[in-house]
Amino acid sequence: MYAIVTGASSGIGLHYAEQLARDYKYDLLLVSNQPAELQQVAEDLHARFGVVTYALPMDLAATDAAEQVFAFSREKQMDVEVLVNNAGILIFDLLTRTDPKRMEIILHLHIVTLTKLCRLFGETMSEREKGFIINMSSMSAWTALPTIPLYNATKNYVLAFSKSLWYELMPKGVHVLAVAPGSTNTSLLPFPEKMGRLLLKTGVTMQPETLVRRALRRLFRTKNKVYLSGAWSYVIVPFLKHLPNGLIFFVMRKMGLAPKK
Repeated sequence: MYAIVTGASSGIGLHYAEQLARDYKYDLLLVSNQPAELQQVAEDLHARFGVVTYALPMDLAATDAAEQVFAFSREKQMDVEVLVNNAGILIFDLLTRTDPKRMEIILHLHIVTLTKLCRLFGETMSEREKGFIINMSSMSAWTALPTIPLYNATKNYVLAFSKSLWYELMPKGVHVLAVAPGSTNTSLLPFPEKMGRLLLKTGVTMQPETLVRRALRRLFRTKNKVYLSGAWSYVIVPFLKHLPNGLIFFVMRKMGLAPKK
């Protein structure tokens, strides 16, 4: 049986690929837009764990990306039991300053490709009456904050879509899990070294390998719809949902994102 991991060349996606191979003995189809890094990961996991690995370098924001992945899996006669929709990007900027091309990339990557992959592989999993899908959302899905409106909104879509899809596919033996991490110790959100150590020590930031291990455990051993990582997330999410507008505008002015009164 195969597992597909998108964004598998680095970060959280790499840990998904490694743990699925090491701990669950899945053969792998790895997808990313970093050809050299992806090929190295595929070769390394094959050598270390003896699983079959395919590297499929491609732009997952392309309009027909999902169809290309599905066609490749059919060509190689893969029985895909696990789909991990992990690929994503984070854009920090006001919407009116964001390049429309970059807007299209995040919308296609987080929404269109993810949805199509769930549609295509969800059907074959339903026919087999067994399958597992992880869709990577974010703690920010519950918030409305400036400079990341596209990220927040698309991750909110992933969360709502995954919960709805859970109801459709669970009776057919397919478990859909939305994983909503908070601060994770990856290059996506770099912190100064001293602050990073403090955040890790207090549990505010989670190591990616820990996040993945716990997410996979919930995917295979529970019927949960959502995994909100870390105890701190249950404290932070309600706080972020009720931030006063005045405080947000104050911070924006301090950051030079809004005119001073």
